[in-house]
Amino acid sequence: MSLFAEHLHTVAERFDQALEDTGFESALIYSGQPRVAFLDDNPAPYKVNPLFKYWVPLLNSPKSAVFYRKGSGKPTVYLFQARDFWHSEAKIPEEDWQQQVELKIIENLSQLTDDLGDDLAATAFIGEDFAQPVADWNVKARNPQDLLDYLHFQRAIKTDWEVENLRQANRLAAKAHLAAKRAFFAGKSELAIHAEYLAAMNFRESEVPYNSIVAVNEHSAVLHYDVYDTEPPAEMRSFLIDAGAVYKGYCADITRSYAQEPGFYADLVEALDAAQQELLTEIKPGVNYYDLHVSMHLKIARILKQFGFISIDAESAYQKGITSAFMPHGLGHFIGLQVHDVGGFLKNAKGESYQRSERHPFLRLLREVEVGQVFTIEPGLYVIDQLLEKFAGSTDIHWDKVDQLRPYGGVRIEDSIVVGENGNNENLTRDAFAKLTES
Repeated sequence: MSLFAEHLHTVAERFDQALEDTGFESALIYSGQPRVAFLDDNPAPYKVNPLFKYWVPLLNSPKSAVFYRKGSGKPTVYLFQARDFWHSEAKIPEEDWQQQVELKIIENLSQLTDDLGDDLAATAFIGEDFAQPVADWNVKARNPQDLLDYLHFQRAIKTDWEVENLRQANRLAAKAHLAAKRAFFAGKSELAIHAEYLAAMNFRESEVPYNSIVAVNEHSAVLHYDVYDTEPPAEMRSFLIDAGAVYKGYCADITRSYAQEPGFYADLVEALDAAQQELLTEIKPGVNYYDLHVSMHLKIARILKQFGFISIDAESAYQKGITSAFMPHGLGHFIGLQVHDVGGFLKNAKGESYQRSERHPFLRLLREVEVGQVFTIEPGLYVIDQLLEKFAGSTDIHWDKVDQLRPYGGVRIEDSIVVGENGNNENLTRDAFAKLTES
């Protein structure tokens, strides 16, 4: 049995249990369709429903759908291909998935509803339904939360096919990261660096999973910086790139930081990289991700102490909230069909959830670590004046050191980890870079 066939079997089993537990006979997963801009007919870039591409690796087939009847084991894929001389049809190569499903080509959505007939009334619809005729379809429920909770909880455990796609996505992104690194050291602008990144993968900008963060110098302190200066600065000091790729619908999310010259910032990057790798050894089944987050904060505190940012000990710096001013975001998140994959707060498939942490409100993942989960580990350390204002005048912080880091912005390192047995984890990101180095 192929990896995809095994994956499809797992997805069908998960849907069987979810439909049984929530009282539905079937599910219709709509791929979605583009939205047009206000007072315009120009659509925004189309993004497929993640639960649609959970079943089949189709990213550019709007107005398509997957229908699955409980217990059938085999989905029906309604592939929409309109007779339209204005636009080109999506190219769909022959692949294994087509042999594992019942494939029906439609050119009008009425063909779908006619084919399903009375089955539609017993069906849970999953997807966006802002447009006609989808908005008027006679379904039993639209995006029922109990059904979504079940599916989202199970999605955290990746199949072998999913992990292989994540490997390939990381290899694509790592190749592009190295191209961006070369562009930085060649003195190119942020916009030109981003162009080099895309060119290395032969991607359009609409094909990357999120807006790439391409930040030179102090721009690295803006956590989601995506403005892109068109001219290089007079002095290139630092470079932070947080950028990804997509392979068969699965996402890579990689961050690296680079210093133009040896010295203070280069040493800080090296220290954070070492701390991140030390944390990776703590990832084991049964550990709570929140505890990993706290462990990383203590490591950040020790770096702050080592580099002279603080006058107090590491534990005190964490207890006083100083580390949160330097690293306000969460340690990481689930990754897979989405960059920020869902289910990070779910305790179980019934929808019971962990409360978002008051101490660390931006942490996206509070579940216990389990074999088969894939998540990112992305510590950072930045000068963010808005957050440091809370500690203005504090003698706990050596402000001259803060001023020294400010022109560099900040530093972040991010890898994606597949959890294995007894801490035998796979680092998708570092393995991808290593393969490129070997070749």
